[in-house]
Amino acid sequence: MTLPAGALPPNSVLGIVGGGQLGRMSAIAAARLGFRAHILTDEPRGPAAQVAHAVTVGAYDDADTLRRFAAAVDVVTFEFENVSADGLELLAELRPVRPSGDILRISQDRIAEKRFLTDAGIPVAPWAEIHDAGDLDTAIGVLGLPFILKTTRLGYDGKGQCRVQAADDAHPAFAALAPHPLVGEAMIDFACEISVMVARGLDGGVVTFDVTENRHRDGILDLSLAPARVPEAVAAQARAIAVQVATALDLVGLLGVEMFVDRDGTVLVNEIAPRPHNSGHWTMDACPVDQFAMHVRAVTGLPLPPAIRHSDAAMKNLVGPDDMALWPDIVATPGLLPHLYGKDAARPGRKMGHVNILFPHGALPGEFGVRASLGPLARR
Repeated sequence: MTLPAGALPPNSVLGIVGGGQLGRMSAIAAARLGFRAHILTDEPRGPAAQVAHAVTVGAYDDADTLRRFAAAVDVVTFEFENVSADGLELLAELRPVRPSGDILRISQDRIAEKRFLTDAGIPVAPWAEIHDAGDLDTAIGVLGLPFILKTTRLGYDGKGQCRVQAADDAHPAFAALAPHPLVGEAMIDFACEISVMVARGLDGGVVTFDVTENRHRDGILDLSLAPARVPEAVAAQARAIAVQVATALDLVGLLGVEMFVDRDGTVLVNEIAPRPHNSGHWTMDACPVDQFAMHVRAVTGLPLPPAIRHSDAAMKNLVGPDDMALWPDIVATPGLLPHLYGKDAARPGRKMGHVNILFPHGALPGEFGVRASLGPLARR
């Protein structure tokens, strides 16, 4: 049996732009599939560099660095959005880049993202572009109060945003956030937050992992539950939307689609991330083919198997020094499956790793059972 047309053979080199934990776990998945991972990073001892076959250290927008990197790899992907889209364009002249730089540009800018989703007919919450202080009054009229004011770029884990509670708060919030323009988003009375990881291959084939329920603390993902405890009709709607987004983008690779479910059961897209996603980490222990292996398969042209789940799961992030202080108890507790990222300093708000907990398929417990399963982390 031969490989599909365009698929890379074993020992080919997967170039990963970015040196964080998603690159680390992608590199490990690539090695399991017989590929070699070469990391382009600006931090030589970062999480991904620790497990890679090769590392190029340099800026993501330096032409000489990018050419050296491209000469050493067979295909290029990226592990987070805050890399240079111009740099990816240069790489695309030399090697296939998957997902494309055009998709990266959309996901890097919240206005571009909202425009794309709206034009594609994807349901989103009401939003408004805010280029100057004069747009604030218009936004208040369109969105109502309160609403969320966000930077269009470089915001993540709760950073780069502010809740505007009253009209008098709008102008100080606008002045405090930079760079401009900003985007305003209506507050949604949502029942829960969910996400879907969707992979699309070179041949256009698409698979989706089960819908995941997500809970945040201080703007950072805290706990994910799989499958999400939503009606089947809502889950089907969410998966269909994820496929619609991936197809509209002409994606090759993996995409995380974050969504709100409102009190009426309507699903609204919040953000997209064209790469492995924190809310998909449960797949590492609960699925035969996890999100990282699926991403590697997609970008190297390998077939995409069904994204099946053999167990129900909970994923708990390990954040900052408080969670890491529990590490001796975590590794001593049966049933906790820990994954550390190799970061040196456990700073407040920094993701240091995560823990997965598995349950029999169809037996995800209720609130008390989930909390009890977390062991020492239950008090966090």
